[in-house]
Amino acid sequence: MADSTILKPSTSKRMLRIAVGILFFMAGLCFASWASRIATVQTKMGLSDAGLGAVLFSLPVGLMLSLPFSGWVITKIGSKKLLLGAIIAYGITLLSLGLAQNTFQLIICLVVFGFSSNAVNISVNTQAVTAEGLYNKPIMASFHGLWSLAGFTGAGIGTFMIGHGVDPFHHFVIVLIILVIGVIAASKYLHNDAGVVKTGKEEAIPLRKRLSLIVPLLTLGSIAFCSMICEGAMFDWSVIYFKKVVAAPIALQGAGFTAFMLTMAGGRFIADWFAHRFGLKRTLQVSGSLTTIGLLIALIFPYFYTAMIGFLFVGAGVSSVVPMVYSAAGKSKTLTPGVALAAVSTIGFIGFLVGPPVIGFIAGLATLRASFAFIAIMGTSVVILSTRAKLDS
Repeated sequence: MADSTILKPSTSKRMLRIAVGILFFMAGLCFASWASRIATVQTKMGLSDAGLGAVLFSLPVGLMLSLPFSGWVITKIGSKKLLLGAIIAYGITLLSLGLAQNTFQLIICLVVFGFSSNAVNISVNTQAVTAEGLYNKPIMASFHGLWSLAGFTGAGIGTFMIGHGVDPFHHFVIVLIILVIGVIAASKYLHNDAGVVKTGKEEAIPLRKRLSLIVPLLTLGSIAFCSMICEGAMFDWSVIYFKKVVAAPIALQGAGFTAFMLTMAGGRFIADWFAHRFGLKRTLQVSGSLTTIGLLIALIFPYFYTAMIGFLFVGAGVSSVVPMVYSAAGKSKTLTPGVALAAVSTIGFIGFLVGPPVIGFIAGLATLRASFAFIAIMGTSVVILSTRAKLDS
């Protein structure tokens, strides 16, 4: 558990919480800005659904390249320095996506985008674990709620930009300016954890016992993986689903994504309370069930209002899984928070980035509705894994 003495005298736990919240918001805004323009880029590049799926595989490639780097760097320079460097790189790479003129350039930019996104994800959640440790109540989900709120905001900005004919590059320039301002405002209040190492007690744990204690982290990572496949697919394919399957009017094609983001953000602001009252396992079971039910509604009844209801359920379902899993991982007794989060969040984030291209391949082989059935299976997997796992109730 963190202690207020870890902070600089000039830094209160409230300011740390605000600073971490700002950077969660900036990270969410950056990713949502890209997600909101995927359909524009697909049209610009002349990509089919399967072709888009292949290109989107560049993101998990970048993530995998980032895994050994982020896990090593965070133990050397700390999460604060890694976060500040990575989030600026994230914004600059977003700008480069708007400049890509061909598929090859887009793939290279997406690899770097995935690389920096994973570094941001690990480091900002490490800072969040520190902030949560200063409070006597769960607050992790509220940080992720800000990420989702940023996604909702980014989707709205993207819709406005598309409606007014603004190209992705100039759209992303505005986002980068906002991101830089946010980073400058938050940077001095972050916790400087450079040089933090494991305690002697942690180092003394025998290797065999340590490996047995890592198994729960793999379980948590698997739960996050399944849920984030759903989340990533909804980010990248919800607009396309409403366009091609629901056949919504052009002005309403983003309505499903907006509904999803609305309940996802709202759900994260009540998830801490729900988990505190009903426990981690019950929270995960309810979350997976809501995701599955929502997707089945949208699949069986592919009409505007029913699909909207389904996407509302999916947003509520995925809202609490990741923050609950990350919070649990940050309390690991065998690994420092940064290393534990690097393991669990990377497994989960692979699902977030692999999900969209897999959906594209399934859509290419069968139909887009069939690919959304696959997402429903992932929601059911969250229920099964959380039921069978040994989790604190």
